[in-house]
Amino acid sequence: MFRLFLSLEWKSFFRSASFGKSIGLRILLIFLALYFAAVFLVMGIALYPGIQKFYPEQDPLEVVNNFVLLWLALELLYRFFLQTLPVMDIKPLLILPVRKRKVVNFVLIKSLYSFYNILPLFLIVPFGIYCMVKGDYPSIQILAWMLAMYSLALCVNYINFIIKKKFTDNLKALIPVALIVAILAALEYFEIFSLTGWFGNILDFMVLHPYLAVVPVILLILLYKWNQLNLEKKFYLDAGLKGKAKTADTNDFVWTRKFGSIAPFLQQDLKLIWRNKRPKTTIYLSFFFLLYGLIFYPNDAYENMPAFYVFVGIFITGVFMINFGQFIPAWDASYYPMIMAQNIPLKQYLASKAGLITFSVVVLAILSTPYVYFGWRILLLNMVCALYNIGVNIPVLLYAGSFNKKKIDLDKSPFMNYQGTGITQWLVAIPLIGFPVLVFYIFYKFISYDAALVALAVLGIIGVSLRGKILDFLARMYKKRKYQMISGFKQSGE
Repeated sequence: MFRLFLSLEWKSFFRSASFGKSIGLRILLIFLALYFAAVFLVMGIALYPGIQKFYPEQDPLEVVNNFVLLWLALELLYRFFLQTLPVMDIKPLLILPVRKRKVVNFVLIKSLYSFYNILPLFLIVPFGIYCMVKGDYPSIQILAWMLAMYSLALCVNYINFIIKKKFTDNLKALIPVALIVAILAALEYFEIFSLTGWFGNILDFMVLHPYLAVVPVILLILLYKWNQLNLEKKFYLDAGLKGKAKTADTNDFVWTRKFGSIAPFLQQDLKLIWRNKRPKTTIYLSFFFLLYGLIFYPNDAYENMPAFYVFVGIFITGVFMINFGQFIPAWDASYYPMIMAQNIPLKQYLASKAGLITFSVVVLAILSTPYVYFGWRILLLNMVCALYNIGVNIPVLLYAGSFNKKKIDLDKSPFMNYQGTGITQWLVAIPLIGFPVLVFYIFYKFISYDAALVALAVLGIIGVSLRGKILDFLARMYKKRKYQMISGFKQSGE
């Protein structure tokens, strides 16, 4: 039966109507996979000697055990945002004499072949070999440790399964979980209670008693059974037919009428964001990535790389601009032909998009002001980056939007969802982030830090002052490519 399912998956892959369209994206993903595999392998090889160099008085295995819990937490985080769960069209199978448990088992086992489950091996195996060759541990202990580590990594895979099934449609439900994690992180930071140290001690004890490696394996089996039972409960033809009862959302955003001619378009965009999963999630992600600077600003390694802070500032103040703006006008794909059939000035349509994104940049810039804790220069840099986003990057995104021809399903989750993504979305990152970093670096290298800030600010001011003429140019571009965009949006959104 498994061979039959594999055959069906293989045919589905190659016979898909979107296969030829997304072949370039698949090739790019293969190169990214090889790159990250190489990075993790180098890290795995360098981990043991690196720990010996920086912590000569400590056992490398004990040091690693103290960070395992943090590694698992980070892995769960990036899996939640990046990993796509395996799916299978079960409707044709429901009328056939196929046991539903076999189909469920195929889906769950298929998830084990994810690239995300292979990456940990590039860390665990080289480090384990180093411990056997250079450490004082018997081989049986290290083999048991390696089995336990990989079992824990696979446990994260199935925990992600559970979380995505329960929380992807309702990210607000994750707020209590996030608060608990924040409290535990604060207790760890202020050295009140070290959860990572406690977990590390458990792993150290397991190394001394190799038979305890069976505990993570049992946990993996339990999580597998949990997912199995959950999926079997939903294995019915009418499982997704009954709609959920919802209170009708009658918010018409009447306050937008004061914005004049762009008010109808602005009102339509706000309704689209408020009522649909994918655009609404961009709002949540924007607030989440406000914390992005905490990865870099406290790190002394970046003090001599101020040009890198430009990347951080552009991203923090423009994360909504990037996530939402790169898919303009694909958000309106379902009714874009109707818009183009009306006597509507394209300049007003584009001005409403620019106004909405400008407002998001201003809000995120204000919310980023607590970064003044790391110095006034950081705050000033973020404000300059916000001005650059408004004056330069918003027109760049709108221009790139004139090449969008792929439809978007507004009700799908955005996580690892490449629907609507084309070569335009990859290429636009170069002028969007690379150009301001390059400009800042040149002025900083040959003149000064302040001159680099002034250069970015001047570019932003010029862009703002020329907004009207830029919109006229963009309107002509959209009008020129109108029929190509309409034709593209009528096709499948895959």
